[in-house]
Amino acid sequence: MNTQNTPADPSSEIDLGPRLRYVREQAGLSQRALAKQVGVPNSTISLIESGKMNPSVGALKRVLDGIPIGLSEFFSFAPDPDRKVFFAAEELKEIAKGKLSFRQVGENLLGRSLQILHETYAPNADTGARMYEHDGEEGGVVISGRIEITVGAERKILGPGDAYLFDSRRPHRFRQVGPEPCVIVSACTPPTF
Repeated sequence: MNTQNTPADPSSEIDLGPRLRYVREQAGLSQRALAKQVGVPNSTISLIESGKMNPSVGALKRVLDGIPIGLSEFFSFAPDPDRKVFFAAEELKEIAKGKLSFRQVGENLLGRSLQILHETYAPNADTGARMYEHDGEEGGVVISGRIEITVGAERKILGPGDAYLFDSRRPHRFRQVGPEPCVIVSACTPPTF
């Protein structure tokens, strides 16, 4: 019985090529590097990405192990093939809850190297007592209100027009201070949320 194109096979409903290219590029791998890592000819990766080859689930898993990404994660994201350029305010995607509002520019950042956020901190909001650390850099400009930012042993209260830029591997946290909400437009690379 051939199950390669039955509805139960996730690859029969999804265009694997662009999806594989996005995750490979997100991982910073060339076609040649991925092929070498998983022990297949370079042409195999090229054929899959161009849509000229539809691998079995086992072969796809072997390729994805070289990225690494699991099959469920690979099939669960929705790549943004149109690479939309402009976004209305209501199209920003909310990715935080509670006293923090982080509205992301772009629905899906897979394959992108930059994340832009419109952040709003309600009075007394903060990112938590535990400091964050992650690969990359981040920076932003305070639009309104006041925010206390701690980066490593440095701490500073910023107001409208003030800005920050730091290596995100340094422990950091944000805390709103003052009577009015704080609004920041920030960017980080690579995307971390």
